[in-house]
Amino acid sequence: MRRSFTPDFINLQAFECAARHENFSRAAEELHLTQSAISRQIADFERQTGLKLFERVRQRVVLSEAGARLLPEVRQLLVQAERLMIEAVATGKMASSLRVATLPTFGAKWLVPRLGRFLAEHPDVALSIESRSHSFSFAEENFDLAIHFGQPTWANAISTFLCHETVLPVASPSLASKTLEACMQDAIASTPLLHLTTRPKLWSDWSQHHRVAISHAFHGLRFDQFSMLISAAVTGLGMALLPTYLIEEELQSGALVAVCNLTMRTENGYYIVRPENKRTQVTAQAFEAWILGEVARPREAPAPQAIGRTTTDFP
Repeated sequence: MRRSFTPDFINLQAFECAARHENFSRAAEELHLTQSAISRQIADFERQTGLKLFERVRQRVVLSEAGARLLPEVRQLLVQAERLMIEAVATGKMASSLRVATLPTFGAKWLVPRLGRFLAEHPDVALSIESRSHSFSFAEENFDLAIHFGQPTWANAISTFLCHETVLPVASPSLASKTLEACMQDAIASTPLLHLTTRPKLWSDWSQHHRVAISHAFHGLRFDQFSMLISAAVTGLGMALLPTYLIEEELQSGALVAVCNLTMRTENGYYIVRPENKRTQVTAQAFEAWILGEVARPREAPAPQAIGRTTTDFP
């Protein structure tokens, strides 16, 4: 890395502050500097970039076209730098740290409710959980471990099988009571279906798997997150095919009920993914062992009407 291209964060901060206030004096007040110091820092930044960042208009300064293009990226750099320092302070007194990427609804509905057991066993770990919906580069994002749904393929990483996924047709109690008055096929045929945009063929696959004819298998409301799909089903907007592990609480409370016991194991599975260059990281190994143990842990109170669970399905 050429140091001539490495920005001085003091200059970046002066530029961002002056751009926000459109005034060097106010920027100086906020940063507890003199106006001449702010002017000097911005001038240094302009020399380094070769860009004119501000234009003077009457009694104030406004961003030039080049400055306006640069400002969003400067703000992003400052936010990242602040985050780095906060994380360093937060983990400074802990024995180790662990940064985990997880699918959003999996994290909220399955992982977080169980997380207390890991923290009880490892109180000296500074743990950070962040949601990611798609695969990413471990080289670009400094995660120690990721929860992945799909196939065990991830560049420069090691995948460990976690479990299969079983989906169950569910609906709100009021909607389900109407469907149960008729035969199952007639009930499904007359009930709105809810879909996940990333799995548009799920109802069609389920109908073929169980030989249940559904003429409207591709019709209905669509959502891009399981969390919204669950909310839509609870509200009574339609019937949804949902992974049993994501609706444990709703099944227990009665907010959702199984329309029938015809479950289906989906084609893909869940995997723990760890970057190859961190394969010996002790804390990540401990988290992997813990989550595998949680999957194998017997469920204390089985979800109503949920069937077909095996030792490699989510408990």
